[in-house]
Amino acid sequence: MTRSAPDGPRPGPGPTWDREPLAYLVASLRGVGQVDLQPQLLTGALILAGLWAAGWKVGLFASLGTLISTAAAYAFGVDRGSISQGLQGYSGCLTGIALVTFLGHHPATYILTVVGCVVCTVLTAALAVLARPYGLTPLTAPFCLVSGVMVLGAPSFARIWHGAPPPATDPTVGDTGITFSDLWHAFFTNVSQVFLVNSWYVGLIMLAGLACAGVRVLLAAALGSIAGIVAAWALGAPTEQIANGIYGYNAVLVAIAVGAVFLANTPWNAGYALFGAALSTGLTAAITSLFKPFHGHTFTWPFILSTWALMAAVPLLPRLRPAPAG
Repeated sequence: MTRSAPDGPRPGPGPTWDREPLAYLVASLRGVGQVDLQPQLLTGALILAGLWAAGWKVGLFASLGTLISTAAAYAFGVDRGSISQGLQGYSGCLTGIALVTFLGHHPATYILTVVGCVVCTVLTAALAVLARPYGLTPLTAPFCLVSGVMVLGAPSFARIWHGAPPPATDPTVGDTGITFSDLWHAFFTNVSQVFLVNSWYVGLIMLAGLACAGVRVLLAAALGSIAGIVAAWALGAPTEQIANGIYGYNAVLVAIAVGAVFLANTPWNAGYALFGAALSTGLTAAITSLFKPFHGHTFTWPFILSTWALMAAVPLLPRLRPAPAG
């Protein structure tokens, strides 16, 4: 990948505000959209609306996480261009959602969210430095590292762990038959599960947000969702897990990243993106099995590893063209 040393998913065009309350709010709203690698304000607004529709706790902690990470970036003096495009807020958004989902709604969760989101800002900078020589970006790795460590360690601390039952997100053996109802639920839920939400109507709202980012982004998300469903069904994944979006959300992210952000719009690139989407589906089960013995969580690791591998190979694959820098 030959993009010019980005610090996150995708920089985008738009006006710049500096050191103003409006700039902070705009950057935070863009940070929500940057979970799906899109900096458009309307995209972020609709995705955030979907998160609030999923429940006030999810909406609140998504908002807090994004605001805290963005504020930390201002405090650390991070490049204002990076902040204004939401590149410092997306991992905080996901971290806030993960902590309230897995730890429950308690005072300690608010404290952990503040700490975790500040650490996300630091890790985003650290991973950007480490990945830059390879032409890669941190993606959602800061979120996975911070949330994974916090959720894994929480049961050891009585003031943090309250026995909150984790959602059923691990692929398990089960029925492999599939119906039309399963298919359309999976199509939309694949999109919402990017944010750890199991809801088809939330996925629909988020798809509307992605449509505001352009037809290419919408098609990438839709085709990635379909690729995830087909790959999971072909591999014999349990129907319930497919319908709940467990096998498809990483495919959505890979398709958007590779097919609509980091590579130019060519038939070869589109095929490469769908291949990566299917690859991430199989990787989801492998990573889940790897984490299961110590009760770890898959989160978006399949997306991260698939995208890093696919983009690292691009310089030696002449038929693939990186997106123009800028």
